[in-house]
Amino acid sequence: MQTKLKQRIALGVLFFQSGLCFSSWASRIPDIKNSFLFSDSEFGTLLLIRPLGSLLGLPLAGWVVDRYGSKYSAAIGILGFSVSLVLLGIAPAVAWLAVSLLLFGLSSNLTSISINAQALAVQKSYGRTIMSSFHGLWSLAGFCGASVGAAAISLGLERVTHFLLIMGTVFLFVFLSLPHLNPDQETKSKRLSFAKPDPQLLRLGLIAFCGMLCEGCMLDWSGVYFKQVLHAEQGWVTAGFMAYMGSMAAGRFVSDRFANRYGSTRMIQVNGLLICSGLLLAVIVPSFPMAILGFILVGAGTSSVIPLTYTQVGKNQTLSTGLALALVSTIGYFGFLLGPPLIGFIADWLSLRVSFTVVALVGISITLLVLLRAQQNPVKPALPTQR
Repeated sequence: MQTKLKQRIALGVLFFQSGLCFSSWASRIPDIKNSFLFSDSEFGTLLLIRPLGSLLGLPLAGWVVDRYGSKYSAAIGILGFSVSLVLLGIAPAVAWLAVSLLLFGLSSNLTSISINAQALAVQKSYGRTIMSSFHGLWSLAGFCGASVGAAAISLGLERVTHFLLIMGTVFLFVFLSLPHLNPDQETKSKRLSFAKPDPQLLRLGLIAFCGMLCEGCMLDWSGVYFKQVLHAEQGWVTAGFMAYMGSMAAGRFVSDRFANRYGSTRMIQVNGLLICSGLLLAVIVPSFPMAILGFILVGAGTSSVIPLTYTQVGKNQTLSTGLALALVSTIGYFGFLLGPPLIGFIADWLSLRVSFTVVALVGISITLLVLLRAQQNPVKPALPTQR
């Protein structure tokens, strides 16, 4: 029991540090956009580089985890994640910013595949679903990172100073956590290989695609929405992002209990409805209070789509955990790839409010996908609670 607890705490720290890195970047997105005087479409195109890096790195990340183990892959990934964050902070030109975003995407997904493989191993030792709680720590870190970002902006702290402080905390906690992570027990592959995926993994990937598209748009554009549509003051630009991340964190801490009680299929159906209704509320009633409420609903909706999907990935028998996670994440990360530029192009063509309406339709498609495939059980109920 003591070993399991140490593994859970150590892994939770890594999830938190990963979320802190990402939210630190997201909190300074409006600042970076203004610094380089990007238009919406130009910035949307630039944001495409991060998920592109993530997508390109996913097959490699799956092989690295499978070959060298998730324990050390996680440490290397998150250290690289924090270093690339600093590179973003010191970028003097667009080319530097683009390369840094590519590295940011690559390292973020090595981190993601590694820590989720670790989470599946720890979850197996507990005999019940605890995946969402790890993702809850990621989202809680997002809320904390957004708060720190808002404070840094209000105090006039330079981006590079802000990001250097984050990198320092990451290095410290990674080295404290590394000895307590779960040792890998899977057979390691010696070469990068590609296998024909089974239909179950493809279905999970499609659900992940919709969930990640919604997440990516909220993470990258929530601050811009509050600045350009709601005309929020500088200190309140990150309020929507904070509301979204706080709600997502809270939802992930309670979703394991609801999934065990009501089943994953029903949970994901409700999640799609929450995403759609929250975005439509923010679009139809573009006031500060209604937008905050809408973003809270979206956060609750996106909270457990990905954790429950990853839990099902761990049950597959055709691929190793690292490769199966990489496959589903590759399909899902097309959502991150398409989302940010989609928002920018539609915003330039029509408006940012219309862009968010399109994302609302993607949200409701999550519910429709689960309903249409209910007889095939695309998402099985979560593991029963161990008694």
